[in-house]
Amino acid sequence: MANRRTQIVNQIVNLLKTNLTGNSPYVTNIFDNAKNRQIFWDEVSDYPMLCVYSGAEVREYLPGDFQWAFLTVTIRYYVQDEDAKERLEELTDDIETVLANNNTLTLNNTDLCTDIRISSITDDEGLLNPLGVGEMILDIRYPID
Repeated sequence: MANRRTQIVNQIVNLLKTNLTGNSPYVTNIFDNAKNRQIFWDEVSDYPMLCVYSGAEVREYLPGDFQWAFLTVTIRYYVQDEDAKERLEELTDDIETVLANNNTLTLNNTDLCTDIRISSITDDEGLLNPLGVGEMILDIRYPID
């Protein structure tokens, strides 16, 4: 069985694949192009491409032996379009909506996390047009069992 960090990343990937199909209220269809690992430019052949991967984890120790874990998760996404900046904006909005509608994650009726917060959103500001890259950093809180 995968550890909690891996389960969280995989669940986010599944949510993005399930929701970002171009159907309302979402604009973007990612054509199932979401991976649970980092992908570099030379590996991208289909656009848009989303990469979800975990980073650092911080722990908070509370009385009664209760512990919170705060996991950093990065969503990096690549687009190709004559107006790459606009496609990045649309995809960013769609990802934000998916996360807002799924602020807690569950797997097999078990809570994986209790809170997902976006800590930063950046993009290439159109410098790579007709390609574009965006990045969203998430802070995910979950209890240590």
